[in-house]
Amino acid sequence: MSASVETSSGRFAFRTIPEPTPTPFRASSDRVEEAHPLLAIRGLTKSYGGLDAVAGVDMDLPHGRITGLIGPNGAGKTTLLNVISGVERATSGGVWLNGEAVAALPQHRLASRGLVRTFQISRELGQLSVLENLLLARPRQTGETLTGIFARAGRVRREEEAAIEVARGALLKVNLWRLADEPASALSGGQKKLLEISRALMLSPRLVLLDEPAAGVAPAMEAILIDTIRGLADEGVDFLIIEHDLDVVAALCRHVYVMAAGKILTQGSFAEVSSDSRVVEAYLGVKA
Repeated sequence: MSASVETSSGRFAFRTIPEPTPTPFRASSDRVEEAHPLLAIRGLTKSYGGLDAVAGVDMDLPHGRITGLIGPNGAGKTTLLNVISGVERATSGGVWLNGEAVAALPQHRLASRGLVRTFQISRELGQLSVLENLLLARPRQTGETLTGIFARAGRVRREEEAAIEVARGALLKVNLWRLADEPASALSGGQKKLLEISRALMLSPRLVLLDEPAAGVAPAMEAILIDTIRGLADEGVDFLIIEHDLDVVAALCRHVYVMAAGKILTQGSFAEVSSDSRVVEAYLGVKA
């Protein structure tokens, strides 16, 4: 396997490199059981005119857990993720990450603190290679400015080489390193979801918010996606997952929140929430 990329200091390539055994992924800080949850949400509201898309939501995501968020279409799930991740500002309420109030922070500052999200529709740059898509996700590169390029050429090259090694590790985690030189547009739907996850890994996340990772994914790739998320969770990354495929939720999530009409309807294990008559009614519109 070899991979190349156009850098500010000229095109260079790895020589043929055997795919190594991936080393354990390290999140932005070692997992430590703390007095406060990894993510805490209190009274979170997002209003559009007279409509409360999110209406006073409370949630706790403890360290070391994959959490599910389910509910019928229009329940407010994606809006909630948008507010948590800084895509939109909350109307009221608070969000705390590792005990720090973060509701007013923009996306890039949340990402630097270890909170990263993906989107339901993959947002790859199709004309760039898979590897180049990851390199663009690497933050705070000296070569991002003209001054940095010309004044610190050696540092720029060292950072680029280090970024490629980080990207290689991330792509190995999701089994895409063999496609590093392929245009991102050539990936299947499931591979594009894996690419989104690998881009998140470039930011050394503690918590990744996944918006329908299995949507439009073939069954065989869905199984790979599930194994990938489980493996990353074992290595220190926590997840909050919105997903309509309840088999995926059952396979991954230890704890599930159910949302309806902008509010948390109930929470518990998948078995508990799936047998709740209120959940059946919310999904089907009929009383169980």
